[in-house]
Amino acid sequence: MGKVLAIDYGKVRCGLAETDDLKIIASGLPTIPNAELLNFCSDYFKNNSVDEVVIGQPIDLKGNLSEIENDILKFIEKFKINFPEVKVSRFDERFTSKMASFFISQSGKSKKKRQEKGLIDKVSATIILQNFLEQK
Repeated sequence: MGKVLAIDYGKVRCGLAETDDLKIIASGLPTIPNAELLNFCSDYFKNNSVDEVVIGQPIDLKGNLSEIENDILKFIEKFKINFPEVKVSRFDERFTSKMASFFISQSGKSKKKRQEKGLIDKVSATIILQNFLEQK
């Protein structure tokens, strides 16, 4: 049984999270620049059995897709060409950044640490993945 990898795709960097082998718990991985995402996936898949990748779907309050959706769709096309054996799912990522900011603020981390964009992306990916797991 393989893991599930989550990607919170952003304009500059991507937040990442993975499940344990039993697909029960989501844990954050290091945040990486967009340009390195396919290489990261290649290395990650060599060292881990992965059944599925969940990519956040940015939807606004009115139900419209965000402008970054076009970039995400281009990435998904490249991903499917490079990794045709890995299932790709999408998951509504509404409010994950706000939830991540709230959880980080409650964590007791310093103000400087709380304002790191990479930390918000990492926690957002973890929230996307945990919500995905709970919905299955």
